[in-house]
Amino acid sequence: MALGKKIRELRDELGMSQAQLSTHAELSQGYLSQLENDEVRNPSAAVIFRLAQSLHVDPRVLMHAAGYGEAANGAAGGEFEVAVDPELLRFLARIPRGHQTALLRILQGMAGRSKPVARAASGG
Repeated sequence: MALGKKIRELRDELGMSQAQLSTHAELSQGYLSQLENDEVRNPSAAVIFRLAQSLHVDPRVLMHAAGYGEAANGAAGGEFEVAVDPELLRFLARIPRGHQTALLRILQGMAGRSKPVARAASGG
């Protein structure tokens, strides 16, 4: 699969616009458009790594799509870990924005608690 098609596919799965991805990956939207239309022959490793991080995928996925076979086949060794589970992101992309906001508030509340909240015992 060509790099441009792979970037677009992953971006669509996450429900991201080109503008959102270009901002997050620190690329101009015009350059991202050129990448998605396969108008860029040899994007730099830095660009591929920023895109991979923004799309929450192993950089080797994009390296392989770009034709960098040796690096994509794990010649560098080791695992690449993304901060957020891609399945969670795909799930969130499918639910309405209002529900996403409510869920975010719940998760922020959970993260803000350093210890469990004790319930008051009710006396009868």
